[in-house]
Amino acid sequence: MTVYETDVPGVGKKFELDLTGGARAVVLLHHDGRVELFRRDAPDADSEKLLDLTSQQSNHLGSILEGAYFESVDLDEISVPLGDAILEWVEVTDASPVAGETFADADIRAETGASVIAVQRDGETEPNPGPDTVIEAGDVLVSLGTREEQQALSKFVRETTD
Repeated sequence: MTVYETDVPGVGKKFELDLTGGARAVVLLHHDGRVELFRRDAPDADSEKLLDLTSQQSNHLGSILEGAYFESVDLDEISVPLGDAILEWVEVTDASPVAGETFADADIRAETGASVIAVQRDGETEPNPGPDTVIEAGDVLVSLGTREEQQALSKFVRETTD
């Protein structure tokens, strides 16, 4: 990523960061600690102001962006007590081929390798759904499986029958 730095006399410093598609994020740091954040979609386009932050707000946002409050992890490096298995949530849409089928008919485990361990519906959670449970559009399937099995489940549930 390229970062351009410019002195702005009487104001402070301007930093520009290249984004995807030729756009840029523009950060204007004032001498008094205030920060203005802009987005410019093309080199010759006008900038759109996104945020105007006080010194304290900009310090908090900077800490968040720097990861002081939350540090992301490399999911390939994370270890969990479930071995290679992870928990995921997959929403069933109206277009899903499993909407309206029972778990027995959908045969999700045989198709994907992942096990559906609960169904969330209308704010309620049904643990260990039985084979006669009908999968409805809007359901959220809570599943257990490896990353590969979870990807297969997500694809299986989201494929349309069109």
